[in-house]
Amino acid sequence: MDIVIKELPEYEVAFIRRIGSYFEPQEHWEDLINWAINNGLYPPAQSFIGISLDNPDLVEGNNCRHDACVTIPKGFEKEKHNEMQFKKLDGGQYALYQFYDVPEKLNLAYQFIFGQWLPNSHHEVDNNRYNLEFNMNNPAEDPEGKCKVDLFVPIKSRIS
Repeated sequence: MDIVIKELPEYEVAFIRRIGSYFEPQEHWEDLINWAINNGLYPPAQSFIGISLDNPDLVEGNNCRHDACVTIPKGFEKEKHNEMQFKKLDGGQYALYQFYDVPEKLNLAYQFIFGQWLPNSHHEVDNNRYNLEFNMNNPAEDPEGKCKVDLFVPIKSRIS
């Protein structure tokens, strides 16, 4: 599993939060995608980003929070969209793992990064920023039902 260090810019996103198991259907994505398309926000100009806010090994499944996000351009008139929430995602240094497999195995990528790669690197996780899951395809359109996700884990240099 190859990990590359990348510098990401700050992003502003519109998002919908869902609370529940990460391993159940994620209907909030459909709502976000429909809203984004209706507002002209879709790739390649904009990106769809998932943010898993809780570790399912530490938080009970029905309490896990997930934000389905779409980046918005500068000057987007947020005040006209009261039905949507908005926030900024911090830029900075991230470890990138390019995942391509069935969605149920994404947790294995996290386990590899946090359990193997980070302890053996010169970096540690930066808990002041979110893990970002850039969705690079639609698994429903993939011939094998796989998802392509650029998984970005925020890092900082390890203090010796």
